[in-house]
Amino acid sequence: MTEVPHTRVLIVGTGFSGLGMAIRLSQKGDQDYVILEKADDVGGTWRDNRYPGCACDVPSRLYSFSFAQNPSWSREFAPAEEIWAYLRDCTERYGIHERITFGADLAELTYDESELRWLATARDGRSWTADAVVLGVGALPQPQLPDILGLDTFEGPVLHSALWPAADDELTGKRVAVVGTGASSVQLVPALAPRAQQLHVFQRTAAWILPKHDNELSSRRQVAYRAVPGLQRAVRWATYWQLESRVLAFARYPKAMRLVERISLRHLARSVRDPQVRARLTPDYTFGCKRVLVSSDYWSAFDRDDVEIVTDGIARVERNAVVTVDGTRREVEAIVLGTGFNITGSFERIEIRGVGGASLADSWSSGMVTNLGITVAGHPELYFLLGPNTALGHSSVVMMIEFATKYVLQCLERARVTAAPHVATSGAQVDFTAEMRRRSKGTVWASGCRSWYLDRFGNNTTVWPGSTLSYWWRTRRVDPTHFEPVPARLPVPAQSVPASAEVETIVPQQF
Repeated sequence: MTEVPHTRVLIVGTGFSGLGMAIRLSQKGDQDYVILEKADDVGGTWRDNRYPGCACDVPSRLYSFSFAQNPSWSREFAPAEEIWAYLRDCTERYGIHERITFGADLAELTYDESELRWLATARDGRSWTADAVVLGVGALPQPQLPDILGLDTFEGPVLHSALWPAADDELTGKRVAVVGTGASSVQLVPALAPRAQQLHVFQRTAAWILPKHDNELSSRRQVAYRAVPGLQRAVRWATYWQLESRVLAFARYPKAMRLVERISLRHLARSVRDPQVRARLTPDYTFGCKRVLVSSDYWSAFDRDDVEIVTDGIARVERNAVVTVDGTRREVEAIVLGTGFNITGSFERIEIRGVGGASLADSWSSGMVTNLGITVAGHPELYFLLGPNTALGHSSVVMMIEFATKYVLQCLERARVTAAPHVATSGAQVDFTAEMRRRSKGTVWASGCRSWYLDRFGNNTTVWPGSTLSYWWRTRRVDPTHFEPVPARLPVPAQSVPASAEVETIVPQQF
């Protein structure tokens, strides 16, 4: 019988989360870790998303590790291939590559109470054991495929933005239907419009869009970043504070968004001449309730005669056409799905069982609950990076990943020093979940629109309802009262949140 290899820390995923965790462990001199990656290369989201026009919507200098600044970004908002190259470079620069097991698609995680360790099993049957597991699987790896009648009968190519072919997509000169008008489509549509014979863009909800000041970064600036110590870091901090100031409108003063709406509407008026088209592209909800998009060429694409915005719902797809509920039949040769991602899909595809065989899926059946978006009651030494309630609507999530990573490092060090695993208490988890619900009330994300920030129960389980500074403050030091040593058996973690929880005001101490 083959012996199952054991490691102190098992890291899952090689996006910003997994690589950042591995690099920080190596920098501390801790080499007792293994990284599992389901694909054949690193990069996560930035490896998988290769659709035309794909780029970051956060300034490049902030969308990178604080300890690995890149002076060579070509633009203010880096294209996807540059971010992927940056992650590959970090992997080699910090000697992480040799610790990655590629083609290891994690299927099961089971906690062994007799051995006080996790058993991880990949879909191909390979197994590992580990004292601790860090899940850096992200929130956007699983494409959301729409349930459209007849989609499977379409005879032409059906492409999803996250499943784009590496070779020619064969869309040039064709009549193309684009389904969805979210973050991917805002980049896809301007890139496809000059190539396609005709674009029909099917919109369910209009999006708020701000101009994208995506300037090319000159070689002179790149040289200056390399030559002048601290210059790029100073520019990074200036960008950080510029973005951080926006959180007041998102989290405390949603009415202030009316000023930003005016900027967006002026951008729309400058981009689209036809008043009827402008009306279809005008949102009817508060700015920021859904993800804020940035683009300087999306709306102007609808000023073209060969690009149509369709607001009637799709009734069905036929072998060579898309039919809307009003009966209009549009013949197309290809369909592009810009329908986003299943926000919980990365966790759902892994069967996770903690103490007593308790299933994480069952624990989260009424909504994802954690403490600080990092730990879960009943699951010892299991840590999430970019977990529930740690995404952002106003700044770079890479910072949130780094704050959580430092928190996890403290937890791992405690387990090493005490030679005992610890688990988050149910009380800490209940308190944090209640706090997230209280603090989400009154924010722009809870202003009434339907968005992927909210779960099926209407609760915000995605966005951190405050500033990045407040999250740094909360995670800068581990609170020992939030954990307990792992006993032989743990009670099933409480999942209820007090129904009487009142709205909590974000006070200055929380930044």
